[in-house]
Amino acid sequence: MDKQELMQRLKDEIIKQLKLEGTKPESIGDHDPLFVEGLGLDSIDALELIVLLQQEYKIKLNNAEQGQEVFRSVSTMADFILEHQAKQV
Repeated sequence: MDKQELMQRLKDEIIKQLKLEGTKPESIGDHDPLFVEGLGLDSIDALELIVLLQQEYKIKLNNAEQGQEVFRSVSTMADFILEHQAKQV
């Protein structure tokens, strides 16, 4: 799976996981911030995204600082997942 496909999949999964009814995947920009001024996600949503990474991609975050970096945007999430998958090969 290439990065573009993964970002599209992540957008769909974020909408489903966070129950963002009315939000269309195409309305989420690849580099838009997920928290505060972007999608407006909060700390509860961050926990849901951590669960998403663990369930769908078998990835665990090491600390809160890593989470802030990873969950900055859909693009940074995709980069993190692809990097993790590359290490597994």
